[in-house]
Amino acid sequence: MAGIDETKAFLPINIAVLTVSDTRTLETDTSGKILADRITAMGHKLTERVVITDDVPVIVAKLRQWIADPNVDCIITSGGTGVTGRDVTPEAFKQVCEKEIPGFGELFRWISWKNIGTSTVQSRATAGVANGTYLFALPGSNGAVKDGWDEILKYQLDVRHKPCNFVELMPRLKEHLWPKPKI
Repeated sequence: MAGIDETKAFLPINIAVLTVSDTRTLETDTSGKILADRITAMGHKLTERVVITDDVPVIVAKLRQWIADPNVDCIITSGGTGVTGRDVTPEAFKQVCEKEIPGFGELFRWISWKNIGTSTVQSRATAGVANGTYLFALPGSNGAVKDGWDEILKYQLDVRHKPCNFVELMPRLKEHLWPKPKI
């Protein structure tokens, strides 16, 4: 049965939060603050929180910096997942992700349907893995980051969640990078 296995110890991970917006600053970024607050309240470590513009090369550079940092296990972005010309977060993710996690976006839109109905089709929430780092892209609204964290990420980023979770897979995310044994 799904749920939290209270017999296991909580394992904090290191999470970076990136808000993608042409109009927000760190002071006015309410969705990034919501994520940061939820991350730390759960017991995870917030490694960094940054706001950058909707620009693919800028987003890619920041993602690559964090992906290369051994002190970042997970990156959660907020914003830039819509369909307008300035919404480019999924395009940036495509440039850095080695593996896509399509179920994340699918589940996010299903959860979002309960709150915003058919407007959820405008979301291009996505997720992937790069160099052993998880990446999750959420829309920039407060409701969207609450849905993404409260309904998906807080469970999948908790090693106690059963029957399975992303944290327990972390030691195996770089298996493809290991040298293959010679036979």
